[in-house]
Amino acid sequence: MAKVDLDIVKAILQRNELEVRRVNSIIEDIEREMQILKEENPPAPPVKKQFVIMISDPEDDLPDKDLTGWVLQIPEEENILTSEERLHKGAYDFNQTPKGRRLPVSSVGEACEVVPPRIFKEYQVWVKTREPVLVLKTDNRIPTDTSGLGE
Repeated sequence: MAKVDLDIVKAILQRNELEVRRVNSIIEDIEREMQILKEENPPAPPVKKQFVIMISDPEDDLPDKDLTGWVLQIPEEENILTSEERLHKGAYDFNQTPKGRRLPVSSVGEACEVVPPRIFKEYQVWVKTREPVLVLKTDNRIPTDTSGLGE
């Protein structure tokens, strides 16, 4: 069902030359119905989400300690190895601005948190997570039996 602003409904009713008392009565009736519907069907609270970087490690080469990282996007046709260089160039440009001269960034983490997206956009890199996220290591295999699944 389409949702229409009450001010629009009121304007249409007045345009059709209904008397003011009748228009106010209709608007109040609509507001009561909306309140009843809102009380009967409260909106579900939004689910909190976080980004996770999952790294495939079938050979078990990565260390068993917590790793953190940032989620970035670059154009599809570009080499992923240019991501760090793009981030560095954006941070360098930020450090040349008046705000950057007052509070220069000196690490990748600071750059992801502080540098505005408009500066990174010039280098075609988009920072999706300003805060570092945990990296999850996987062996890249799905178990064939259900004994390994936590149910």
